[in-house]
Amino acid sequence: MRIGVAGLMASVAVAHAATGFTPLPLSSLALPPGFRIELFARVPNARQMALGKTMLFVGSMRAGKVYAIPLQGPRNPRVIADNLEMPVGVAFRDGDLYVSAVSRILRLRNIEARVNRPPKPEVVSEAYPAEPHHGWKFIAFGPDGKLYVPVGAPCNICEPDPDRFASITRLDVSSGKIEGVARGVRNSVGFDWQPQSGELWFTDNGRDWLGDDAPPDELNRVSQPGQHFGYPYCHGGTIADPELARSRRCAEFVPPVRNLGAHVASLGMRFYTGKAFPSRYQNAVFIAEHGSWNRSRKSGYRVSVVRLQGSRAVSYEPFISGWLDNESAWGRPADVLVMPDGSLLVSDDHAGAIYRIVYRGNR
Repeated sequence: MRIGVAGLMASVAVAHAATGFTPLPLSSLALPPGFRIELFARVPNARQMALGKTMLFVGSMRAGKVYAIPLQGPRNPRVIADNLEMPVGVAFRDGDLYVSAVSRILRLRNIEARVNRPPKPEVVSEAYPAEPHHGWKFIAFGPDGKLYVPVGAPCNICEPDPDRFASITRLDVSSGKIEGVARGVRNSVGFDWQPQSGELWFTDNGRDWLGDDAPPDELNRVSQPGQHFGYPYCHGGTIADPELARSRRCAEFVPPVRNLGAHVASLGMRFYTGKAFPSRYQNAVFIAEHGSWNRSRKSGYRVSVVRLQGSRAVSYEPFISGWLDNESAWGRPADVLVMPDGSLLVSDDHAGAIYRIVYRGNR
């Protein structure tokens, strides 16, 4: 179902005329009945988002900048860090903002009181690999107070050093100690903790060059530290890698909770913990699917939703689509974030935008 937003588009066009941004065709996006989408802010190359008390923080990849957006008043982004190497990840805790920059984790102290004169980023850790291939990092604080930091494989398909790559780690920001959490993870750029169980769930991007429809991206669950999720030997729980599997069997590894679309580039994901959406979305997983780069016909370029019963995925379907039109994409979702009022933010690094999704239908 397509949701008309003609009035919104008129106001958006005026705002864009003042900022120089191209107006966004939001009326071309399809959402479930009762949902509305609106422009929240314009942010160049917007990637991961993190919520402070008075600010929304946004990382970038190509721009090398980190932005702060006031939650009250005009939502004009302010640059609070610049000239960083792929500062995709941002995480806020105890007044400080943490930023990933490939090999380094940085901290901007007491940032909300200092956005007009930001402090120089201080180094929390520089122990991570410097390889840029899959080197950008989504980061987040877990229920244990540790900062979770993934380390992607430095290749499409290879056998990297398992102590350095293809993993999810956790960092004690006080001591600098790093521990392994999950292994065999090719490239996770999104994770969250299930509210009921406290377990870590993450998206993982499948390898390239096995065809248009294989292997799938994955949604995974860590039920105990140190589990191996298959890379580079097994993909999607059942597909033995033709180059590297050799004597390794898929049964040796933890299978996905749900296989996602092939090459959709599943990035940011969050459990929906708000109360504003209908009950069928409570505790569901929303996933930003950035979109394929080398499939003969593009896939992804949407926000999807996985509904759960306990720890079992019972459905996987589009939630917002329309950024892809006849093989031409005008937007690429990169992250999702649940706001305190129950609305859902979606970042788009291609259009340079953050959208807000609200529900206005009958329950």
